[in-house]
Parts: sequence; structure tokens; C-alpha cells
Amino acid sequence: MRDHGGNIDHATELYGGERSEWIDLSTGINRLPWPVPTISPHAWTDLPARTAMNGLHAAARTAWQVPESTGILAVAGAQAAIQLIPRLRAPGAARVLAPTYNEHAAALQAGGWRVEDVASLETLAGADLAIVVNPNNPDGRCHSAAVLAQLADAVGLLVVDESFADARLEHSLAQMVDCPNLIVLRSFGKFYGLAGVRLGFVLASPPDIKLLAGMLGPWPVSGMAIEIGTQALADRDWATRTISRLQEDAARLDRLASQAGWQIVGGTELFRLYTMPDAAAAKASLARRHIWTRSFAYNQTWLRMGLPGCEGEWARVESAFKVL
Repeated sequence: MRDHGGNIDHATELYGGERSEWIDLSTGINRLPWPVPTISPHAWTDLPARTAMNGLHAAARTAWQVPESTGILAVAGAQAAIQLIPRLRAPGAARVLAPTYNEHAAALQAGGWRVEDVASLETLAGADLAIVVNPNNPDGRCHSAAVLAQLADAVGLLVVDESFADARLEHSLAQMVDCPNLIVLRSFGKFYGLAGVRLGFVLASPPDIKLLAGMLGPWPVSGMAIEIGTQALADRDWATRTISRLQEDAARLDRLASQAGWQIVGGTELFRLYTMPDAAAAKASLARRHIWTRSFAYNQTWLRMGLPGCEGEWARVESAFKVL
């Protein structure tokens, strides 16, 4: 498996402790999740109903203001769509705006595409398929929706991964997916803090949605995911409060990092990326205090941290920073 963070079992092997003793900041998953209510018994025992799936799609469409003309499909996490997108078109030349989430290039290569990493948005033009993660993981760089919409006219198929866009609605293409060569991916688990639910969405033209639905077959997500997702997406008050809290917490973590001599590279409201002389040493220092973070093999000075959740977690992180 390629490294994505979240491998707490590996952390406990290296540094000891029980799973419950660790604060996992190696991913961009919200540490204060949406409060899941009691799940109805039929969500566990019955095959998911079409009407329930339609309700989930409607909730997502309303939450992100997706036009009725745009197709929408719930999948088992954005990763499920990433695996299938290479099959939507005949393999050709693909370009990925990098560095970024490593599964995009891997899925394309496995699907027979010739994949090239590029460093600027402009060099994506002319590709048969182009990938942009917006905001980007791990550095948080953003591109305006208008610029990306123009780019869609210059490539065969543009895939925009908005897995971390819930707090950056002004950059989202969700309201603009009305052309046949644009696909937008959305994640549920990160912002709502429920990655284990395995729920994501594809926004695309109706023909592409039909193709993806055919590849997935019946029941692409569980009854539990449908019920949780429908209720959570409708809870806009929680989303508004959470965006505000995450913005404040991102600034709070930046201040701690600055006091430790780290420099901010970028990030989102769910994770921050810092540079320092020796990221491996900083990661090990935090890990000895059972705080798990994410380093990168291609950049020895980068360390990415998610945001602590409760005040108890913040206290432990602040204490760990004092001895870095």
C-alpha cells in the first residue's frame, strides 16, 4: 500500500502504546466528527433501497448546490471513483499536477495510461486526461473555479478532486459541472470526520455517471453510509460551525509551529504542511509522545499535521512542541 498516513498500527509497532493512547494527525480527517445518531435497524439488515440512494444524492446536491443538469453518484469513498475513472476513456496521455495525492497517478498507470507529473496548471493543457487536486494535498494550493473551468476546454477530460474543499466553497466547481469533459470528486469522510463510513461522490455529465454506475453495479454504498450521509449533509448548521472552528484551529496550530521554528508551506482547514531542517526527527519526537504525523519520501523537510480535536489533544500537542 502506498503511504497515506493513518497507519497507526505501524506507529504502535515502532513506538509502543495502545491504539487509544495515540493522537492520529497523519491524515486530514476531522478529529471532532459529526455526531452519528442511532442507525435504524433496516440500514444494517436490508439491501439499500433506490429511494434511500436518491435521498442521499438529493442531500448532496442541496449541500453543494449542484445543478439538476449535473449527474451525481455516491461511491464507497472518492478512492472508488479514482480506481474507475481511467476506464471512462481509452488510455492515452495523462498529466497530473504534482506533487499530490499519489493514488491518481497509480490508478491511471494501472489502467494503461502514460502518466506525466507536471508542476504548473498551464502544462496540463493538451492532455487526454488531466488531474488537479483542489485544494491540493499536501500543500493546500488552490485554483479558482473559473480558471479550472477554462482548463476543461483545453484537455480531453479534466478530473478535479475536491476531497478537502468543504471549507473552501468559493473554489469548488460543484456548481459548474455542466460540460461533458469535467468530473468533480467529493469526499464525505474527511470533513465530517467519518472516514470509516467510506462515502464519496462523483459529479459529472449524466453519460459519465451512467458509465460509472454500470461499472460499480448495484448497491455501491452501504445502507449505513446512505443513512449517515443523508442526515449529515443536511445538517448545514453543524457544517457552518465546523468550518469556523477549523479555521481558528488551523491558525492555532500555525502559531505553535512558528514558535518551534517551523515555516508554513500551506495547507487546508483540515491539515497544515510545514518545512523544517529535519522532518524525520520532528516526526520521531512527536511519535515518542504518541502523536502521529505524516512525512514525505520525496521531501525530507516537509511534515504534515492534521488538527487536534478536543482540548485534551491540544494540551498534549502543545506539551510535545515545547520539547521539539
